[in-house]
Amino acid sequence: MASGRSSSMCSIWMIVLLVGFTGSSSAQLSTNFYSKSCPKVFHAVKSVVRSAVKKEKRIGASLLRLHFHDCFVKGCDGSVLLDDTSSFTGEKTAAPNNNSLRGFKVVDKIKSKVEKRCPGVVSCADILAIAARDSVKILGGPSWKVKLGRRDSKTASLAAANRSLPAPTSTLSQLKTGFRAVGLNERDLVALSGAHTIGKAKCTSFRVRIYNETNIDASFAKARQRKCPRTAGDNNLAPLDVQTPHTFDTAYFKNLINQKGLLHSDQILYNNGGSTNSLVKKYSGSAHTFNSDFAKAMIKMGDNKPLTGSNGEIRLNCRRPN
Repeated sequence: MASGRSSSMCSIWMIVLLVGFTGSSSAQLSTNFYSKSCPKVFHAVKSVVRSAVKKEKRIGASLLRLHFHDCFVKGCDGSVLLDDTSSFTGEKTAAPNNNSLRGFKVVDKIKSKVEKRCPGVVSCADILAIAARDSVKILGGPSWKVKLGRRDSKTASLAAANRSLPAPTSTLSQLKTGFRAVGLNERDLVALSGAHTIGKAKCTSFRVRIYNETNIDASFAKARQRKCPRTAGDNNLAPLDVQTPHTFDTAYFKNLINQKGLLHSDQILYNNGGSTNSLVKKYSGSAHTFNSDFAKAMIKMGDNKPLTGSNGEIRLNCRRPN
């Protein structure tokens, strides 16, 4: 899901929080958490997501990206959804998020529908986790059993979001370090990067690459330059996967092998004999392996420092604390 940082599509996977990972409370998450208190939650979420994706396929990538941006800043606690208040400035205006994150109105619709069925029961953080899974599945990707039981943060951190979300110029070393800091290894990094098989990026996030880098297919670069001139069109969009931008598949990895990664941080996964090259090759040739590893990595990411038990709250409106 800006020049340098401001409208980065560092999406989904590229989001890095440079603090320690503590997954102790993740043990309290379970796939049947709402089996008695809100058994219809999955149907409620899926129906809204399906309708939104039918109206605009890009929204699937946006919902997936919201879950990533939530989990990598302060953990999976719904903080990314909070609007600014008199007591704190939320994460929405952080440089990497401002005028970049999307899908908030869809989340509002989901929350409204869930609240009608199960008032005060399902957290916004859990809604993001379910909506991300459903978006991937609807667009042709894998499904997985979402672990639930997260509670919502009462506050957000603009500073943490600004500090934690890198520009799309990240080096491979920076990506590895950041993912490792939240409990994700190199395999998780490459698998989650595959989320860029859907979605779009703004001109400002790939302009430097298409004009200055050499590890890029010449015809691909020229095609991107037509809609992203050197000094204009900052908000013009390009698909992260030019082949099948609305289908969750392995084309992203094939693009990297052919030097057609849109972002620097995409192409760096397959470049000059790097340690991640073999994983890119493996995923490009096996949808089964990619889908399996992506699902496992999503579950693992969702375990990042959730609020559980008596911590946090169940927000009645995802945009503000109760």
